[in-house]
Amino acid sequence: MMTLVQTEISDQPLDPAVQEKAVTDHRAGAVVTFQGVVRDHDHGRGVTLLEYEGHPSAAAILRTVADEIAADPDVYAVAVVHRIGTLAIGDVALVAAVCTAHRSAAFAACAKLVDEAKARLPIWKRQVFSDGTDEWVNCP
Repeated sequence: MMTLVQTEISDQPLDPAVQEKAVTDHRAGAVVTFQGVVRDHDHGRGVTLLEYEGHPSAAAILRTVADEIAADPDVYAVAVVHRIGTLAIGDVALVAAVCTAHRSAAFAACAKLVDEAKARLPIWKRQVFSDGTDEWVNCP
């Protein structure tokens, strides 16, 4: 049976239940879902909002990352979506979901998916701080 892979770069609010449902598989004994949520602080400074900008290649790179995770024979399905645009505190910026037969493989695959996406995606984050200043993060 082929591994399901679903990826997306979206400018719309994310619903983690969508990715969790996408990886539903009758063979799975474990589904791990991760949500990256906008927090109100960074390194001791108050944050009021984030803006994510993505390079046109971001969707293809996200698909490559997901395909690499899906190549593991223990992985039955992978779904990942990254948000772009302006996000408020509490908004979901990234959702990753993986299913496998056993929990340890699901946790490992989901962690690797998130780590690789964050390391390789050409999506840049502008943080706006409560004092009115801002900074770009993860920019080359």
